[in-house]
Amino acid sequence: MEALIAVLPGDGIGPEVTREAVRVLQRIAERGGHQFELTETVFGGAAIDATGEAFPTDARALVADANATLLGAIGGPKWGPDAPVRPEQGLLDLRAAMNVYANIRPVKTHPTLYSASPLRPEYLENVDILVVRELTGGIYFGKKSRTADAATDECSYSRDEIQRIVRMAADFARGRRGKVTSVDKANVLETSRLWRSVTDELFAGECSDLELETLFVDAAAMHLLSRAADFDVMVTENMFGDILTDEASMLCGSMGMLPSASLNGERKGLYEPIHGSAPDIAGQGIANPCGTILSAALMLRYSLGLNEEAASIENAVYSALEAGHRTGDVARPGDAAIGTREMGDAVLEQL
Repeated sequence: MEALIAVLPGDGIGPEVTREAVRVLQRIAERGGHQFELTETVFGGAAIDATGEAFPTDARALVADANATLLGAIGGPKWGPDAPVRPEQGLLDLRAAMNVYANIRPVKTHPTLYSASPLRPEYLENVDILVVRELTGGIYFGKKSRTADAATDECSYSRDEIQRIVRMAADFARGRRGKVTSVDKANVLETSRLWRSVTDELFAGECSDLELETLFVDAAAMHLLSRAADFDVMVTENMFGDILTDEASMLCGSMGMLPSASLNGERKGLYEPIHGSAPDIAGQGIANPCGTILSAALMLRYSLGLNEEAASIENAVYSALEAGHRTGDVARPGDAAIGTREMGDAVLEQL
């Protein structure tokens, strides 16, 4: 296979973890005879410093031409809330430009990492959740205003936006255990009332082959910690999904372990770990690259159709962990933690 992959390392620990994912993709290409053109450009805060824009013209052109995009992380205190240009706006613009309306976040526990979670092991057994988060609507993309004394963020959703994300969640559920949990706040919010009514209509009709569970977001947050193994596919709006998946990362021991895929209707995707740029540890070589490496596996699966290669990366990550290799965020008490590069080496050894 031939593919152009845009690489946007970003800020903070982004370049460090992205570098390890690129090494893994290069090994997969060598082993399978694939031609991956991995082209890197600045994005986020690094792009602001270089060009004055968070999502500059060169990055836009590269992403438009690429078969898939790998992103590290963006942001940092240098570009704070009052900065004239912020990295986060570049990320929102990138998602909009790619029309990646569905963010896919797998949350799967592994016995090797039970000790890294703050929850007792009995709450972690058999957890395998796929969270489908609407990504281009809601309060993050609504009209905004602020004065010295008041601020407004508008949240809106259309029927079409809700239908397409719920349908994608249903498609994933058909290939899994056949259950969808829709999360809203319909007892308070009008957008959630529309979300619930549209979801109910779909499951009364074209999705009637699947089981539907509906939860308020506060209840879903509680149940993620008390009965996580009961969930199969969760679907929810933008802000709720952002918060719930960060919570769910604690089931797996660390945000550093969780990948994500952001997809459009044609499955041309944006792939990134769920963690931020972690400026407090940037440049120290201690960040966990596993979430980024696993994001590269999702890229192979969803955008390039290389399912066996994707599975080989996932198996290599967990085999490296089973062999005792740990970065500091998932190290067991008494374990000697290894660095970012060393964790990448351990995964490559397993490959």
